[in-house]
Amino acid sequence: MSGADTDPHTRADVFAVDGEIGPDLARVDWSAHPLGPPDTWPQSLRTSVRILLSSRFPMWMAWGPQLTFFCNAAYRRDTLGRKYPWALGRPANEVWTEIWDDIGPRVDTVLRTGEATWDEGLLLFLERAGYREETYHTFSYSPLRDDDGSLVGMLCVVSEDTERVIGERRMATLRDLGSDPSVIRTEQETLTFVSRQLARNPQDLPFTLTYLYDQDGDARLAEATGLPAGHPAAPATLSLTDPAAPWPAGALTEGDPVRVTLDGPAFADLTAGVWPAPPAEALLVPLRQQGGAPYGFLVAGLNRYRALDDGYRGFVELTAGHLATGIASARSYQAQQRRAEELAELDRAKTAFFSNISHEFRTPLTLIMGPVDELRGRLHDADERVRTELDVIRRNGLRLGKLVNSLLDFSRIEAGRMQARYEPVDLAAVTADLASVFRSAIERAGLSFEVDCAPLPEPVHVDRGMWEKVVLNLLSNALKFTFHGTVRVRMDAEHGMAVLRISDTGIGVPAEEMPRLFERFHRIENARSRSGEGSGIGLALVKELVSLHGGDIDADSTVGRGTTFTVRLPFGAAHLPADALTPAGAGRGARGGPPGGGGGRGAGRAPPGGGAGEAGGPAPRGARGPRG
Repeated sequence: MSGADTDPHTRADVFAVDGEIGPDLARVDWSAHPLGPPDTWPQSLRTSVRILLSSRFPMWMAWGPQLTFFCNAAYRRDTLGRKYPWALGRPANEVWTEIWDDIGPRVDTVLRTGEATWDEGLLLFLERAGYREETYHTFSYSPLRDDDGSLVGMLCVVSEDTERVIGERRMATLRDLGSDPSVIRTEQETLTFVSRQLARNPQDLPFTLTYLYDQDGDARLAEATGLPAGHPAAPATLSLTDPAAPWPAGALTEGDPVRVTLDGPAFADLTAGVWPAPPAEALLVPLRQQGGAPYGFLVAGLNRYRALDDGYRGFVELTAGHLATGIASARSYQAQQRRAEELAELDRAKTAFFSNISHEFRTPLTLIMGPVDELRGRLHDADERVRTELDVIRRNGLRLGKLVNSLLDFSRIEAGRMQARYEPVDLAAVTADLASVFRSAIERAGLSFEVDCAPLPEPVHVDRGMWEKVVLNLLSNALKFTFHGTVRVRMDAEHGMAVLRISDTGIGVPAEEMPRLFERFHRIENARSRSGEGSGIGLALVKELVSLHGGDIDADSTVGRGTTFTVRLPFGAAHLPADALTPAGAGRGARGGPPGGGGGRGAGRAPPGGGAGEAGGPAPRGARGPRG
């Protein structure tokens, strides 16, 4: 060895390149160590130690027969933990005895072959913080050679990935919990969905239990992951006051998390799952609801190989928050469904009531209308007052007949007894013909009437009787609420559909009433109209009839400027039941005549007396006002 090598300043330089690790390395009793004092070390060892200590990237190295352990400051901070400074100068298999079964074969490979190894994100259970800790590392072992080229050690360049791997795992769970559960509606579906996501992360959540408080003052087990059914740690119900219960259900009602040590008999045979040993603790988090007591609580078994730090606690609490939000959404949806069902039931009760009344009205109405028609025939030469009064009786009888038939149509639709027969027709010609029935009444009211029904490129399958009700209802509605201007009927083909638009320049519909326009029995208050009669089901019936044809209807309206109803029916017959199709002309005069009562296509179509809404036309758009 040269004189420069034995110089004290040169020897001190081996450790002096780093002010953090160097002093602790210098305090090791190297004189009693197999490597000997630093001034006797080969140049290759001194060079390797200098490179190690001067690097800012985490590294450790092993040298000599005992694989003496050295590390730099970055490795100390990132990985070594409580083992520092004890580990310096000790054999590497003592420093990392808990993971030597994993890393020892890799070290042997390097020393035997001289080839480097590579591992990415390798799971290692380190004991560096007072417990066995789940850690992940990406590292390479490279060979180190003595001055004569012999393999005498290895250098580890390492990057710890623990925070990244665990963070990504937890983020994936939270992401999956927050994914769009568009098909989830009920509370049980929500619980099942959440449990399925939690079961996919047994590392952070070895087991979970979801308890919900019930009306009896107990907590009921709703879902579980990681524990078999009937396990002592997962009783079906928990009393809030039972001190012997495995979980303090009563304490959770106050809204604060509770940390529980799993050392009772109920936890004696917990399964380890993906880990070598089962959980030793659990965190209980209330499922909070806004402005009220918690829905219940989530029991989260904790990974015994990770400390319950702020990150871990925050993850469990966010998980419980997702679960609580899902329960709140499901219960809100169920409440809305119950409300909707109650309203639907009320609506059905109204329809049934009016339908029953309508059945009772039909016979006396027939007995009234027959004699009235006979009297009008016999008294055609009577004085004007008598004839006028008879016309009023007949006109109001027709109105009543129209309402009766509309209500009976509704009852048939709801009971599935509305048997439509769809035949291909020239819908433009049929619609123009129906519209012509209203021309005299509309012009007598001082309005312009425009009909533009251009030929369509192909026939449209409709039930003639139903289509007649649709057109006459919409026209009657337009006439009733229009006092000046124009009523227009237009038929076009657009985007593979036949489109009917019936427009008026009437009083229009307020914007706040538009969402309820096609709601049965809804009427708009204090709206000006030509007549005040109506049940508020005309447009609702139109919507039902259009739906039976596979079409749709909507409306656009501006107060004071008028309203446009748009009906769209698809071409072809693929959207209709095959057993309801008939050849052209086979459906004429059949089934449920027009809204004015009577059974064929021509029955009740002429608007009597020039009034609005007569013509067998519909009830007004809303019965206490324009649309409904």
